[in-house]
Amino acid sequence: MTELITPELSETTPPLLIPQAQRKRWLLIQPKSSTPLMVDSGKVSMPLNLLMVATLVQQHFDVDFVDERIDDAVPEDFSRYDVVAMTSRTLNARRVYAIAARARAQGKQVILGGVHPTMMIEEASQYCDAVVFGELESVYEELARDIYDGDLKPLYRPSAEAGWKPMSTMGRTEFSFARRSPNSKRYSFRLPLLATKGCPVGCNFCCTPRIYGKSFRVRESDRVIDEIKHRQHEVGKANIHLSFMDDNISFKPAFADELFHAMVGMGVGWNANISMNFLERPAVAELAKKAGCEMLNVGFESVSPETIKYVHKGSNRVSNYEEIVKNVHKQGIALQGYFIFGFDTDTAASFQHTYDFIVQNRIEFPVFTIATPFPGTPWYEEMRPRVVQHDWDKYDTFHYMYEPAGMGRDEFLRNFIKLQRAVYSWPNIWKRMAGRRPDWVWLVNIAMHHFTQRLTPETFL
Repeated sequence: MTELITPELSETTPPLLIPQAQRKRWLLIQPKSSTPLMVDSGKVSMPLNLLMVATLVQQHFDVDFVDERIDDAVPEDFSRYDVVAMTSRTLNARRVYAIAARARAQGKQVILGGVHPTMMIEEASQYCDAVVFGELESVYEELARDIYDGDLKPLYRPSAEAGWKPMSTMGRTEFSFARRSPNSKRYSFRLPLLATKGCPVGCNFCCTPRIYGKSFRVRESDRVIDEIKHRQHEVGKANIHLSFMDDNISFKPAFADELFHAMVGMGVGWNANISMNFLERPAVAELAKKAGCEMLNVGFESVSPETIKYVHKGSNRVSNYEEIVKNVHKQGIALQGYFIFGFDTDTAASFQHTYDFIVQNRIEFPVFTIATPFPGTPWYEEMRPRVVQHDWDKYDTFHYMYEPAGMGRDEFLRNFIKLQRAVYSWPNIWKRMAGRRPDWVWLVNIAMHHFTQRLTPETFL
């Protein structure tokens, strides 16, 4: 038998005891997207959030796991399952809704979670029996009981009193669910890891505060270290490669310092999203390198102070960009830099200024996206009258959403394509990557060269 005791109910409610023969079965699905762009193509990361769900749910249910992104097939017949559960982003919501409709037609309970259902509860509720708001960990006990009691509620959301669960309760995620697939070789060699959740900043275009809360939660550093050691043991070697999936691993600098110090000498390589202002201290990049850092993912967003002010990103000070890049490059750490175009403050000159900054500062892996007001955010409500794209499949940050105040559509797309082709031209790849030994960052640049040469204005419409 498996037993479920919740902290809130342990003194008043008997534990949930499920005989093995009566355990219900879940089918967990990581859906693919239908975008033609490089979102779910090639090597993909193991879906950490859904694997966390599988790890939690297996306590009281049998679990099957399907990842469409690596060509696992979603069954036509759901008769083996009691519950079909899926995670959804906006760009694959239509796919999720289609699978949900088929499962419900076969009499199965459908549970939806992830970014899009959390941001669009009313819409998602039309296609499922229950929406999980934010993260399952904070509502799992109630959901599990209700499934076995036959009393599933339409929405599971942490109460204001209980709030989000602390990450100290987060156990080690089991990757075996993903590795069982005959297609598991399509997963990236970089193993996903999570150390923090939440963001108190609350930018009007961002989904994170709604999904994971406005408080910044951290796992104890020794728990993170224990998980890294476990991954090393699983693979059978020390020099594994990790990707921290945190939105911003450095929001609490003291925690980041503690974690990085603990990672020194472990022999791992890793990359992470990190706040720009945290890198203003040269010692941060120096410590990150000692801890095994290979690449830092930084949201430059724009090289225009006016645009940074427009998007309310106070952690970015454009005047410090070049010094930050020098701090990182001095340690031999690569930069994945994110740049967004399409804000009302952008003009044709914005593309040239961005090109100059990237080439002069040798940003190894620039990523260019189009400003996208995601449904459910304050910015979406503000921009809704101007939005011209209403197909959720195209909410991949690479489709034209609205006309910026400073340019018409044709001028915008012409410059957007020109910039990408120029940055990923052979001469500029050599210039930006000069002195770097051959590695996966080189391979990404080669792939991006071929990808950008195929771009046309129609790609973005």
